[in-house]
Amino acid sequence: MNNNHANWFCAQMGAREHYAVPRSLSAKGALSRLMTDYWSDGLTRSLANALPSKLINSLAQRFHPGIPGELIHSWNLQAISWDAKIKMMTLTGGVTGRYLGYCKVGKQFGDAVIRRMDSGRDLPKGSLFFGYDTCSLEIMRHLKKSGVVCILDQIDPCQVEIELVYDEQQAWPGWQSYDLTVPDEFYQRHQDEWALADSIVVNSHFSREALVRQGVNRNKICVVPLSYEMVGYPEVRKNINFESRQYILKHGFSTNRPLRVLFLGQIMLRKGIQYLMKAAELLKNYPVVFDIVGPLYISDKAMATASRNVRFHGRVTRNEIGGWYRNADAFILPTLSDGFAITQLEAMAYGLPVITTANCGDVVTDGIDGFIVPTRDPEAIVRVICQYLEQPHNLENHREAALCKSKTFSLSRIGDDLLSLERAILGQYVLKGVYYA
Repeated sequence: MNNNHANWFCAQMGAREHYAVPRSLSAKGALSRLMTDYWSDGLTRSLANALPSKLINSLAQRFHPGIPGELIHSWNLQAISWDAKIKMMTLTGGVTGRYLGYCKVGKQFGDAVIRRMDSGRDLPKGSLFFGYDTCSLEIMRHLKKSGVVCILDQIDPCQVEIELVYDEQQAWPGWQSYDLTVPDEFYQRHQDEWALADSIVVNSHFSREALVRQGVNRNKICVVPLSYEMVGYPEVRKNINFESRQYILKHGFSTNRPLRVLFLGQIMLRKGIQYLMKAAELLKNYPVVFDIVGPLYISDKAMATASRNVRFHGRVTRNEIGGWYRNADAFILPTLSDGFAITQLEAMAYGLPVITTANCGDVVTDGIDGFIVPTRDPEAIVRVICQYLEQPHNLENHREAALCKSKTFSLSRIGDDLLSLERAILGQYVLKGVYYA
């Protein structure tokens, strides 16, 4: 044992919230090893600064100084081939091929981790494994033979989410730009992972209930919200356009200065864009503009139905996102299904109240720092936006509350939650007469 806690061994593909879990554990002195598909070296980061390549820039971001280099093992060349394999399987097999690619590459990553562990250098005594869905099955099968405690992070609601999207495709024919056919192998892989895991981490109560619907024991599921890294409070307040806010409090909204509502993320049926566009149509004669920012996954036919107060801006770079938050008055995410939706916290960090549904992370306090509206309900969206139009002082109060709320979702909180989960799991082992050390 190390500092009265286990040695956490993490394995993950991708950066997943910029390595939030291994970073939080490292800060607590609990991380013994991180195995990941790609970890950027100094050369990659230098090339990213010199060359305008999207690929190199993307790879350069697969790094964080908060995790000591000696704790990391990666397979950089193989990672590039794994990514190419998923793209090729998607190209040849469509959505079905993509999900089969996730399964195949997840298995190959797991096998690579096992080979490394079998070298005998990466599993200290008293280790506890933490991995993510789709790429942890083989690892957990291997570790359970030695009695290692395994924690699985289920990123999204899995089949419940996919079925929700399928229902929307039927209700909104011609809107989604791709068919959604997910192979049974993908679902079975998740079921096998859930069965093996000692505990399953999800990021919202919505995800927990979705897993229960899929047969997972409720007592096996732990909700650990995501974090958002705030800069210092004075710097955050510099991001806020106070002059514009004072003008609104004095004069209200008008056609010359409309209420600007921002949607930022993937523009798709799952995110509820169809109901947002319906609400915008109902508000077309009001002083409100909807800025829709992000990659498009709906058809040209769907976009053509947008009313004049909806403006599509397409994909933007990470450096441009702050400008959209600064120019907005409120943020909206009428999602049908999200494991968490980190954009809620990003928006709040810029002092934006959030209008969302209950089908995502538990961030918004209804009527305090935003509003929670029912899914598939454009009229409810209209009602809360009209409240902001009619009561700009209420909007101002929500903005201040949102800024305060964003500071409570810290990286340290994730570490505390995970170490509490460790104590709960290992306490159960003691109750059963098994001493884990």
